[in-house]
Amino acid sequence: MNAVLQIKPREMRMMSERIFSLGQMPKGFALTLTDLPMYSQMQGLGGFALMEQRQADFLHADPRALRVAAEAGPDVTFDAAGQHAWVALPSVLDLLGEGCARFGRACVTVIDVKDRKELELAAGLGLRLGLKIGVDDLALTAVPCAPADPVLDRALHAGTPIDADLWWRIYALARTALAPDTPASRRHAGVIIVTEDGTVIGRKDNDDDSDVSLLIRDRIDAEGPKA
Repeated sequence: MNAVLQIKPREMRMMSERIFSLGQMPKGFALTLTDLPMYSQMQGLGGFALMEQRQADFLHADPRALRVAAEAGPDVTFDAAGQHAWVALPSVLDLLGEGCARFGRACVTVIDVKDRKELELAAGLGLRLGLKIGVDDLALTAVPCAPADPVLDRALHAGTPIDADLWWRIYALARTALAPDTPASRRHAGVIIVTEDGTVIGRKDNDDDSDVSLLIRDRIDAEGPKA
Protein backbone atom coordinates (compact mmCIF):
# COMPACT_ATOMS: atom_id res chain seq x y z
CA MET A 1 0.00 0.00 0.00
CA ASN A 2 1.41 3.39 -0.99
CA ALA A 3 2.13 5.97 1.68
CA VAL A 4 -0.23 8.94 1.81
CA LEU A 5 0.71 12.48 2.79
CA GLN A 6 -1.64 15.06 4.28
CA ILE A 7 -0.88 18.25 2.33
CA LYS A 8 -1.92 21.74 3.42
CA PRO A 9 -2.84 24.71 1.15
CA ARG A 10 0.53 26.48 1.39
CA GLU A 11 2.38 23.54 -0.13
CA MET A 12 -0.28 22.85 -2.77
CA ARG A 13 -0.31 26.48 -3.84
CA MET A 14 3.47 26.71 -3.97
CA MET A 15 3.82 23.66 -6.22
CA SER A 16 1.00 24.78 -8.52
CA GLU A 17 2.33 28.31 -8.93
CA ARG A 18 5.78 27.05 -9.85
CA ILE A 19 4.51 24.46 -12.32
CA PHE A 20 2.15 26.86 -14.09
CA SER A 21 4.99 29.37 -14.36
CA LEU A 22 6.90 26.90 -16.55
CA GLY A 23 4.52 27.42 -19.46
CA GLN A 24 3.97 30.18 -21.98
CA MET A 25 0.94 31.71 -20.26
CA PRO A 26 1.32 35.35 -19.19
CA LYS A 27 2.51 35.46 -15.58
CA GLY A 28 -0.57 37.33 -14.36
CA PHE A 29 -2.91 34.82 -15.97
CA ALA A 30 -0.94 31.82 -14.70
CA LEU A 31 -1.33 33.12 -11.14
CA THR A 32 -5.14 32.93 -11.48
CA LEU A 33 -4.80 29.14 -11.82
CA THR A 34 -2.84 28.58 -8.61
CA ASP A 35 -5.76 27.32 -6.51
CA LEU A 36 -7.34 25.10 -9.17
CA PRO A 37 -5.34 21.88 -8.56
CA MET A 38 -5.99 22.22 -4.81
CA TYR A 39 -9.74 22.71 -5.28
CA SER A 40 -9.81 19.87 -7.81
CA GLN A 41 -8.09 17.58 -5.30
CA MET A 42 -10.39 18.69 -2.49
CA GLN A 43 -13.53 18.23 -4.63
CA GLY A 44 -12.60 14.69 -5.64
CA LEU A 45 -11.80 15.55 -9.26
CA GLY A 46 -8.52 15.11 -11.15
CA GLY A 47 -6.35 17.09 -8.74
CA PHE A 48 -2.58 16.81 -8.84
CA ALA A 49 -2.67 13.53 -10.77
CA LEU A 50 -4.41 15.41 -13.58
CA MET A 51 -1.91 18.25 -13.31
CA GLU A 52 0.90 15.77 -13.88
CA GLN A 53 -0.95 14.02 -16.70
CA ARG A 54 -1.81 17.25 -18.54
CA GLN A 55 1.50 19.03 -18.04
CA ALA A 56 2.03 19.44 -21.79
CA ASP A 57 -1.35 21.18 -22.10
CA PHE A 58 -0.40 23.71 -19.44
CA LEU A 59 3.05 24.30 -20.92
CA HIS A 60 1.48 25.25 -24.25
CA ALA A 61 -1.79 26.79 -23.02
CA ASP A 62 -2.87 29.94 -24.87
CA PRO A 63 -5.53 31.96 -23.01
CA ARG A 64 -5.65 34.37 -25.95
CA ALA A 65 -7.61 31.70 -27.84
CA LEU A 66 -10.53 31.91 -25.38
CA ARG A 67 -13.52 33.90 -26.66
CA VAL A 68 -17.20 34.64 -26.20
CA ALA A 69 -18.92 32.93 -29.13
CA ALA A 70 -22.47 34.20 -28.51
CA GLU A 71 -24.25 36.39 -25.99
CA ALA A 72 -27.94 36.99 -25.31
CA GLY A 73 -28.54 38.85 -22.06
CA PRO A 74 -27.57 36.56 -19.17
CA ASP A 75 -26.91 33.61 -21.50
CA VAL A 76 -23.41 33.26 -22.93
CA THR A 77 -21.71 30.66 -25.09
CA PHE A 78 -18.00 30.51 -24.32
CA ASP A 79 -15.56 28.92 -26.75
CA ALA A 80 -12.57 27.41 -24.91
CA ALA A 81 -10.86 26.68 -28.26
CA GLY A 82 -9.58 23.30 -27.10
CA GLN A 83 -7.92 24.69 -23.98
CA HIS A 84 -8.02 22.82 -20.69
CA ALA A 85 -10.98 23.45 -18.37
CA TRP A 86 -8.62 24.95 -15.76
CA VAL A 87 -7.47 27.54 -18.30
CA ALA A 88 -11.06 28.40 -19.20
CA LEU A 89 -12.46 28.59 -15.66
CA PRO A 90 -11.20 32.05 -14.59
CA SER A 91 -12.90 33.64 -17.60
CA VAL A 92 -16.05 31.56 -17.10
CA LEU A 93 -16.28 32.70 -13.48
CA ASP A 94 -15.81 36.33 -14.57
CA LEU A 95 -18.67 35.97 -17.07
CA LEU A 96 -20.94 34.38 -14.47
CA GLY A 97 -20.16 37.18 -12.02
CA GLU A 98 -20.86 39.84 -14.64
CA GLY A 99 -24.13 38.19 -15.64
CA CYS A 100 -25.32 38.05 -12.03
CA ALA A 101 -24.38 41.70 -11.49
CA ARG A 102 -26.23 42.82 -14.60
CA PHE A 103 -29.21 40.47 -14.75
CA GLY A 104 -29.46 38.78 -11.36
CA ARG A 105 -28.58 35.42 -12.87
CA ALA A 106 -26.23 34.00 -15.48
CA CYS A 107 -25.71 30.94 -17.64
CA VAL A 108 -22.46 30.16 -19.48
CA THR A 109 -22.29 27.20 -21.85
CA VAL A 110 -18.70 26.14 -22.53
CA ILE A 111 -17.79 24.51 -25.85
CA ASP A 112 -14.61 22.82 -27.12
CA VAL A 113 -13.02 22.34 -23.70
CA LYS A 114 -10.62 19.64 -22.53
CA ASP A 115 -11.37 17.65 -19.36
CA ARG A 116 -14.90 19.04 -19.21
CA LYS A 117 -15.63 17.35 -15.87
CA GLU A 118 -13.20 19.80 -14.25
CA LEU A 119 -15.78 22.53 -14.90
CA GLU A 120 -17.40 21.20 -11.71
CA LEU A 121 -14.71 23.15 -9.87
CA ALA A 122 -16.85 26.21 -10.48
CA ALA A 123 -19.26 25.13 -7.75
CA GLY A 124 -16.59 25.42 -5.05
CA LEU A 125 -14.75 28.39 -6.53
CA GLY A 126 -17.95 30.35 -7.13
CA LEU A 127 -18.95 30.40 -3.47
CA ARG A 128 -15.97 32.52 -2.50
CA LEU A 129 -17.08 35.02 -5.15
CA GLY A 130 -20.63 35.10 -3.81
CA LEU A 131 -21.99 32.92 -6.61
CA LYS A 132 -24.07 29.77 -6.19
CA ILE A 133 -23.14 27.82 -9.31
CA GLY A 134 -24.79 24.73 -10.70
CA VAL A 135 -22.95 22.63 -13.26
CA ASP A 136 -24.86 20.48 -15.75
CA ASP A 137 -22.24 19.03 -18.09
CA LEU A 138 -21.11 22.05 -20.14
CA ALA A 139 -23.75 24.51 -18.85
CA LEU A 140 -22.94 26.54 -15.74
CA THR A 141 -25.70 28.58 -14.09
CA ALA A 142 -25.23 31.09 -11.30
CA VAL A 143 -27.22 33.26 -8.90
CA PRO A 144 -25.86 35.54 -6.16
CA CYS A 145 -25.37 34.17 -2.65
CA ALA A 146 -23.51 35.05 0.54
CA PRO A 147 -19.74 34.58 0.11
CA ALA A 148 -18.24 31.48 1.73
CA ASP A 149 -15.33 29.15 1.11
CA PRO A 150 -16.03 25.71 2.59
CA VAL A 151 -13.48 23.97 0.33
CA LEU A 152 -10.60 26.15 1.54
CA ASP A 153 -11.88 25.93 5.12
CA ARG A 154 -11.58 22.14 4.97
CA ALA A 155 -8.14 22.35 3.38
CA LEU A 156 -6.86 24.75 6.03
CA HIS A 157 -8.24 22.61 8.84
CA ALA A 158 -7.06 19.17 7.76
CA GLY A 159 -5.32 19.39 4.40
CA THR A 160 -6.01 16.69 1.84
CA PRO A 161 -4.56 13.20 1.40
CA ILE A 162 -2.29 12.78 -1.65
CA ASP A 163 -0.33 9.71 -2.67
CA ALA A 164 3.25 10.23 -1.53
CA ASP A 165 4.84 9.04 -4.79
CA LEU A 166 2.65 11.44 -6.77
CA TRP A 167 3.42 14.32 -4.43
CA TRP A 168 7.20 13.91 -4.70
CA ARG A 169 6.92 13.78 -8.49
CA ILE A 170 4.97 17.06 -8.35
CA TYR A 171 7.61 18.44 -6.00
CA ALA A 172 10.41 17.48 -8.39
CA LEU A 173 8.60 19.05 -11.34
CA ALA A 174 8.01 22.26 -9.39
CA ARG A 175 11.71 22.48 -8.52
CA THR A 176 12.54 22.83 -12.22
CA ALA A 177 11.00 26.32 -12.11
CA LEU A 178 13.66 27.45 -9.63
CA ALA A 179 17.16 28.70 -10.31
CA PRO A 180 19.82 25.96 -10.05
CA ASP A 181 20.94 25.45 -6.45
CA THR A 182 24.49 26.82 -6.16
CA PRO A 183 26.38 28.71 -3.45
CA ALA A 184 25.94 31.89 -5.52
CA SER A 185 22.15 31.48 -5.88
CA ARG A 186 21.77 30.76 -2.15
CA ARG A 187 23.79 33.83 -1.17
CA HIS A 188 21.33 36.02 -3.13
CA ALA A 189 18.10 34.50 -1.80
CA GLY A 190 15.64 36.14 0.55
CA VAL A 191 16.10 39.54 2.18
CA ILE A 192 19.90 39.39 2.46
CA ILE A 193 22.92 38.91 0.24
CA VAL A 194 25.97 37.11 1.59
CA THR A 195 29.20 37.89 -0.25
CA GLU A 196 31.89 35.28 -0.85
CA ASP A 197 33.86 36.51 2.17
CA GLY A 198 30.80 36.14 4.43
CA THR A 199 29.78 39.81 4.61
CA VAL A 200 26.00 40.22 5.02
CA ILE A 201 24.29 42.90 2.93
CA GLY A 202 20.67 43.78 3.69
CA ARG A 203 18.72 42.91 6.82
CA LYS A 204 20.86 42.11 9.84
CA ASP A 205 18.14 41.80 12.48
CA ASN A 206 18.03 38.02 12.13
CA ASP A 207 17.00 36.56 15.49
CA ASP A 208 16.33 32.96 14.48
CA ASP A 209 18.61 29.93 14.62
CA SER A 210 19.29 29.65 10.88
CA ASP A 211 22.53 27.94 9.89
CA VAL A 212 23.93 30.40 7.35
CA SER A 213 26.79 28.01 6.60
CA LEU A 214 24.52 26.29 4.08
CA LEU A 215 24.82 29.41 1.91
CA ILE A 216 28.38 28.53 1.00
CA ARG A 217 28.20 24.73 0.80
CA ASP A 218 29.01 23.19 -2.56
CA ARG A 219 25.67 21.37 -2.71
CA ILE A 220 22.52 20.61 -0.76
CA ASP A 221 20.63 17.33 -1.04
CA ALA A 222 17.86 18.18 -3.52
CA GLU A 223 15.69 15.11 -2.91
CA GLY A 224 12.55 15.37 -0.84
CA PRO A 225 12.04 13.31 2.30
CA LYS A 226 11.65 9.62 1.70
CA ALA A 227 8.08 8.37 2.03
